[in-house]
Order: sequence, then structure tokens, then C-alpha cells
Amino acid sequence: MAHNETYEEFVEKFKQKKTTDDCYTPPKIYEIIKSFVISEYKLQDKKVVRPFYPGGDYENFKYTKNCVVIDNPPFSILSEILKYYIANNVKFFLFAPALTCFSSNNQSLTYIVTNTSIIYENGAIIKTSFITNMDKYRIRTWSKLSHKINKTQKRTQNKKQLPKYKYPDNLITVSRLHKLIDKSIDICISNEECSFIRQLDSQKELKKSIFGSGFLISDKKKKELLEKETIIEGIGNIQAKVYTFKLSEREQQIVDGLK
Repeated sequence: MAHNETYEEFVEKFKQKKTTDDCYTPPKIYEIIKSFVISEYKLQDKKVVRPFYPGGDYENFKYTKNCVVIDNPPFSILSEILKYYIANNVKFFLFAPALTCFSSNNQSLTYIVTNTSIIYENGAIIKTSFITNMDKYRIRTWSKLSHKINKTQKRTQNKKQLPKYKYPDNLITVSRLHKLIDKSIDICISNEECSFIRQLDSQKELKKSIFGSGFLISDKKKKELLEKETIIEGIGNIQAKVYTFKLSEREQQIVDGLK
């Protein structure tokens, strides 16, 4: 033991450290999510499977044609799991870290954005959204599911003030959609209405990027989103340093090509 070290501090050093891959979903929260997904996607005749148990091997799991995966995968290999499921035509609805769920870019995917922090069984509190291949949209918000989860557990708030980025109205991020969800306002965006982007041209000189990536949206969808945002009180009241970015000519051409 080190000098002045307590016995509890000494023992703590030898405990196995938990990671986000150890974030097992509390049964009550999982059942809420599973029931909601089954109802929304009419999966009553499907067999729900959970291949991501401790020591499990999702690649060698026996997937049948009648099964659907509704589970919380190891977040560190989420991209690999998504590629495998898409390549093998496995239907899924997977948990994903909310602020980076857009990073797994594939037109076969739908990003289900919720604004909830799940308290997992190892005590980790993680903002969580979902990714599926059973939806016709590219992006959608589910305020109803978000509220159901938040009612079941105490919601935590991150009070730390971070630098605020002011993005063009034609750019959406997960954080922007969170504000709609809190007011029970939903939006759906198709593949034809958006284009994936990791960094704006105007950010390159500052060596910044879009945290968690984002999507450029069409002018039609931008108008719809702005109309929804006007009914939300208090948007933009956070007192923090603001970085303002604009679309480049190249990015504007992308927007003009969206429906």
C-alpha cells in the first residue's frame, strides 16, 4: 500500500474497470424499448433475439429468417456489427451512443434519435439513441419513446457549458434534434432529403469538425424544421462561446440537389 493510502483505495486499484461495452440494459428499460419497437414495426410474429450477452459471439449466433435483433451491442465495435448485419440481411434495432450515432454512415440505416440518458446496470449514464434497418426514413425522432424511458428513471442533466457551434440552418445534428424531442415534436427525413457530412468546409481552417457528424438537408426540409423550432421557447439561451459556420459554395450545391 502507498503511504497514507486507505484499504478501500488499495482494493479499488485491483477492480476490473468497466467500459461502455459493459453497459447492460436494466430489464425494465429494455422491456419498454422492446415493446415499443414491436408495436411500431408490427413485429408480433417475429422472434426477438439478444446475441450480445457476456461472452457471446454475434457472428456465430444462429439468426433465423423470422428473428429480429433488439439489443444493446458493444459500442466500441458498433460499426463492425452494423456492416455484418447489413451484409447478412439480419433485421435489427440496436442501441447507439446518441451524440455519435450519425457516424455510422450507410443508406440502409435509419437513425432513431431520442433525448434520453439511460442509467445502465454498471452505473454508467450514457445518452442513447438507436439505429435500425427496418424503417423507410434515414433519420427520425421518437419523442414518445424518449418520454417513456425518461419517466422510468431519473433523468440526468449535463450542466457543463461547452463551446456552442452555430451551424447553417441546412445542417442537422443529433443535439439539434434533441430540442424538438423535449417538446414532443417529431420529424422524419428521407434519403433523398439529406446528405451525410463530417466536416463543413468553413471548419477546416479552424481544424474543427461536426461532433458525431451530421446531415445537410434540403431547403424544403429546412423550412419544415425551422417552423417546428419557432414554437420551442428558449432555444439559443445557453451562454457560451459561439462559433458560427456557413455553407460553402460546394455545400450549397449539395443542398440544391436534395429534394
